[in-house]
Amino acid sequence: MMKQILVKNLLDYKKFVLQSLHALILFLAVSCSNIKNIQVSNQLSKNYCNQEKIQTYTPDELPSPIHTLDIDTLLASRFSFQSLNTAHAIGVLDLLKKYMYVKRCFDENPSIENKVEMLELSQKIYHKIHQTSLEISAIAGELDCEEERADQIANFLKNIEDDAETKLTVGAIVIGATGALITGLLLTNGNLGNLGEKIGILSSVTEGILGLLILRNKKKIFFSHPRNPLKDIWEGNKTSEIFPKSIWYFLNYYDPDRPEEPSLRYQIIDRWMSFGQISMDKTKRKRKLIDLYFGLGGLYSAEQLYNRANMLDQLEATINLMQQDLKVLTTEIEFLNF
Repeated sequence: MMKQILVKNLLDYKKFVLQSLHALILFLAVSCSNIKNIQVSNQLSKNYCNQEKIQTYTPDELPSPIHTLDIDTLLASRFSFQSLNTAHAIGVLDLLKKYMYVKRCFDENPSIENKVEMLELSQKIYHKIHQTSLEISAIAGELDCEEERADQIANFLKNIEDDAETKLTVGAIVIGATGALITGLLLTNGNLGNLGEKIGILSSVTEGILGLLILRNKKKIFFSHPRNPLKDIWEGNKTSEIFPKSIWYFLNYYDPDRPEEPSLRYQIIDRWMSFGQISMDKTKRKRKLIDLYFGLGGLYSAEQLYNRANMLDQLEATINLMQQDLKVLTTEIEFLNF
């Protein structure tokens, strides 16, 4: 009687193992398909981070590299190269030059006319500085929004992976423990043939399959970014549809006579390569990453979405550095009046 009960329990265990394995595999398949039909579909397909028009300037409208210009000696004597380059980037270098000469006239002849002209020129310069600051904030805001968008989807995907991994791990523990317990019981009842060996093999195989599923528990999700700031940085075309003229000049300025000071755009790409965000090897994997990160969108893993968010964060931080240059320029202009 005891033997019959034990055999029945063993058969029930075998059925339980097979049903559990089938259910877990079905769970993973359902989880993968559900990713395509969830409420975050708008997050995946629509870009709400940009509210601005496309930039439409031509290469001829961009400022020429400042090292190709003859800088007036009066400007060079009163402003740092950093401030002169910033003034040139935002289009106020000529206004600044005129302001300097009018101020010198005012110092020699403090007339109302000279004072009014100084105020008018000063107002135009500060207006342009303020306008550029707003452009920097707008671009930085878009990049920050894109970063948060990628982060949110990555967190969502990671939670799905963690939930599936937890269920698979619990399943493997339960099946392994139950199998070990039954095998132990069989050792005390040696007249059941090789049933114990079959149970042990079944448990081991099931645990192995669950372990393999845990290792392969990497979900992907389609993430769209038709407006892609990273693409402009990577390709480095003469103009950008995303970045305004002043910012594009700021990112791409490079003096061939100072090879130790590469452009900011080059430095950003170099960091992407150095930190492994883009592989430095000429491999298919690198080509796939380039097509993914700098294209219109594609299937992303959670790790790749986190990676994209970090790349956007690095770009945002670099662009915000231009605010420091504007501050230095403003300080040096104010210093003229002391």
